[in-house]
Amino acid sequence: MDLSPPEGAQLIIGQAHFIKTVEDLYETLATSSPSAKFGVAFCESSGPALVRFDGNDEELTKIASEMGMKLAAGHSFIILLRGIFPLSVLNRVKGVEEVVTVYCATGNPVRVLVADVGDGRAVLGVADGIKSKGLETDDEKQKRKEFLRKIGYKR
Repeated sequence: MDLSPPEGAQLIIGQAHFIKTVEDLYETLATSSPSAKFGVAFCESSGPALVRFDGNDEELTKIASEMGMKLAAGHSFIILLRGIFPLSVLNRVKGVEEVVTVYCATGNPVRVLVADVGDGRAVLGVADGIKSKGLETDDEKQKRKEFLRKIGYKR
C-alpha cells in the first residue's frame, strides 16, 4: 500500500501501544522545535478501534488521519513533518514509552507491506524509496558531503 509523504513533507511510520500514544507523540513533536509542523495519526487496536489524530498543521493532520484510515493496522502510527527532518526528532519519538518500533523515517515514496487477517491488520515492513542503482563515485561522495554541510548537519 502506498503511504508516500506529500511533496515537501517527511514521514515516520511506527508501532506503539496505548490510547495515549497520539497525545504523547504530539507533546514530543511540539517541544522538539518551534518551527516544526506536523500531523499525527494512531490506529487504535481495541474498543472503538478509531484512528486517533492530532497535530499543529491542519493539512498534515488531515493527511495523516487519512493515511491512518487507509493503513488501519492496529497500534500503528503515522507522523507527517514539515520544517524539520525526522533525524531531529527520531530519538525523541523512539523514547516515547509506548513506542515499540519505527519502520521508517523518510521523505521518499513508501510502500507498506500489510497482512490482513480478517478482523485485524499488521504492518510487516516497509519499502522505503527505490532500489540502489550502483556504487557512489568520488564525485557523488563530494556532492553528499556538500549537501550535508549545506543543510547544516555537518560542518
